[in-house]
Amino acid sequence: MPQAGSTRDAHNPTKAGVMLRLPRRVSQPIVTACSTVLRPRAPRTCRKIHHSRRNISIATVQRSPMATQFRAARVTAQEALQFHAMGKPGKLEVTPTKPLATQRDLSLAYSPGVAIPVRAIAQDPSDAYAYTNKGNLVAVVSNGTAILGLGNLGALAAKPVMEGKAALFKRFADIDSIDLLVDTPDVEAFINSVRYLGPSFGGLNLEDIKSPDCFVIEERLKALLDIPVFHDDQHGTAIVVAAGILNGLKVVDKDIANVRMVCAGAGAAALACLNLLCKIGMKRENITIADIEGVVYAGRKTLMDPYKEPYAQKTKARTLAEVMEGADVFLGLSAAGVVSKDMVASMAEKPLIFAMANPDPEITPEDVKSVRSDAITATGRSDYANQINNVLCFPFIFRGALDVQATTINDAMKIAAAEAIAGLAREEVPDQVAAAFHGERPQFGPGYIIPAPFDPRLMSHVPPAVAKAAMDSGVARKPIVDMDAYVSRLKGRLDPVAGWLQSTFDSVRNDPKRVVFSEGEDPAVIRAANTYYAQGFGQPILIGSKKVVTERFRELGMPLRSAYELIDTTSSPHVQEFADYLYARLQRRGYLRRDCERLVANERNIFAALMVVHGYADAMVSGVTRNWTSVYADVRRVLDTKPGRHTIGVSLALNRGRAVLIADTSIHDMPTAEQLANIATEAAQAARNFGVEPRVALLAYSTFGQPRGERSDVVREAVSILAERQVDFEFDGDMAADVALNPDLMKHYPFCRLSDTANVLVMPAFHAASISTKMLKELGGATIIGPIIVGLSHSVQICPFGATDVDVVNMAALAAYGVGRV
Repeated sequence: MPQAGSTRDAHNPTKAGVMLRLPRRVSQPIVTACSTVLRPRAPRTCRKIHHSRRNISIATVQRSPMATQFRAARVTAQEALQFHAMGKPGKLEVTPTKPLATQRDLSLAYSPGVAIPVRAIAQDPSDAYAYTNKGNLVAVVSNGTAILGLGNLGALAAKPVMEGKAALFKRFADIDSIDLLVDTPDVEAFINSVRYLGPSFGGLNLEDIKSPDCFVIEERLKALLDIPVFHDDQHGTAIVVAAGILNGLKVVDKDIANVRMVCAGAGAAALACLNLLCKIGMKRENITIADIEGVVYAGRKTLMDPYKEPYAQKTKARTLAEVMEGADVFLGLSAAGVVSKDMVASMAEKPLIFAMANPDPEITPEDVKSVRSDAITATGRSDYANQINNVLCFPFIFRGALDVQATTINDAMKIAAAEAIAGLAREEVPDQVAAAFHGERPQFGPGYIIPAPFDPRLMSHVPPAVAKAAMDSGVARKPIVDMDAYVSRLKGRLDPVAGWLQSTFDSVRNDPKRVVFSEGEDPAVIRAANTYYAQGFGQPILIGSKKVVTERFRELGMPLRSAYELIDTTSSPHVQEFADYLYARLQRRGYLRRDCERLVANERNIFAALMVVHGYADAMVSGVTRNWTSVYADVRRVLDTKPGRHTIGVSLALNRGRAVLIADTSIHDMPTAEQLANIATEAAQAARNFGVEPRVALLAYSTFGQPRGERSDVVREAVSILAERQVDFEFDGDMAADVALNPDLMKHYPFCRLSDTANVLVMPAFHAASISTKMLKELGGATIIGPIIVGLSHSVQICPFGATDVDVVNMAALAAYGVGRV
């Protein structure tokens, strides 16, 4: 499942590396889900290609597979297991799409009502797309013979990966997906098992099947079935690589028909890349492959097969170093370190270097830059520019194929997907994507030749291109008549707000911050601090007894890294400095000097806030062990509202790919009309800080004056105040929540100022906000992030009482992101 550069060792059934993003719920943006990059190596050996003058050989070095894997990863083994076990085990569940509350509902859903669509489908099989979920259902199929970089561990062991892939289909393209595990390594048995399951699905995604079996299985199933069959390990990689190379050549002003390319590696992904590149204009005679036996040359007998044979060149060169000289493009899908600086130096002017071995590329971008300032590099890693990531492709190519009921995914559709992805990188970057680059809006050029994986525009760019190609090539059973309307539906299918947290995390990684964790003795906080550091967000500062904190780390089996700062408030040299500051603030509020000294030495939340004020930390997070209001009261003894701002709490609710900001969820109990207007303004600004253009609904139990009531009158007055202020965001009210969120209901009020359903909800009172968010979480299964505090002079976030380590990491990252933005 190669999400961060599909890589293969030539003739090795294991995968050289992946990025794996595994959400607990499709919409749940937790750190260990959306930000985790797993880059495992092969389980028992590390393969390295030596570049001698005569051949390329393999050196095998014994390694500890788990130690290697998790050293490369940003998560621990304990965190990964805990994530998969929490709540309902696994990452998927089945939820009915029709009401099943009454006997009548059951009669319609099953017997006797279900007999009617049964007869309809028997008479016209195409009706299956109208009356069942076939048209939006993809099976992720594997036999576990090439799981990640771990090798052949069997079908059952592949289930976590297949569940993760199914979750990605839902997260990125709103495609329902289930995993199918076929417990046999036999190619014929596998084909015969899968072929008879075809009627259930709109498409099949083959995954983690060893080479060369994957070639045979895909070819046979495509011939046997009338639905798309797609081996993402091959073609997903090929499509994204092709997009990157098209753009890279455009930047360096070279013609694809004239460039010479060297490919290191000859596995499934590599050969698929070469095949697709030839179809978009690269000449086969200009491509040279080097695998573990050396250059693939005409007449070679060792490790040759029918899939590799077409690329055997008539050449006397036998080593990678020889064929690299004068090459315009290097494509690496092999192993770490196989390319030397000397090889790069010998390449043609302005070379493209796609080094996609994971976790470590064939040559690092730093090494390339040290010898070639004119080179453009791409890797499979998220910590370098130009990441070749399959998630740019596979959800969206299936979305387009399903929407026209395509019978296959052909070359025309693959090329269309590659060109759409390439074209998107040449367009202006929207605010939501720019946020991930910490305010430096990327522009098409050497450092940005491929879109970011969380670019929400992929949904509206790639599927239409794929659908059109399917129609033009005659494989669409249900052509799209109004393409503009289709694009509009795609834009609304996934709320772009749902991806903002990932962009936030990326931004923090680009500019790490020192965050003080005031409850540093709590196990959940310690785990969160460890994850915060491991994720690359910055330096954690833990407040607590050094003896207790050290013992907690030992009990949890976590390393107490030297980068962590431990502070015991009772012995800190800053006590007097902080007491002076606090006394100056509180002396006219009934506090004596000794009171302030006691607060500084004993109240860790106050100490943490003082660290932020004095610049010893960038941000603060707390709340796990104490009531939210109590922590907030401590913080306000130290911090003020930022001049010209208003402090409020905003919560983010995410459910089924949709997200809304809710305010005020923590500060104002029964706000006045003016306070409601201020809350709306702050909430709108918070939305924009996360790259979302706000559409604000001021909620009440009434809708535009009916029925009348005291709180509704206050809400309407707040709307009038916003109109008088001539604010620069969409707003309206009073309106009920269903009107604000349901486009069909909103149509009954054509005068409504909102151009679409609301993405910011301003509650009429604190109790309404608190009750609604908690009900959404407990009854609706929504993920609630927050309350997120905005408007304070410094960045502080408070977790809900009893928060998990995942909640704490999310809030710590938000606190880090808020530095300079609060």
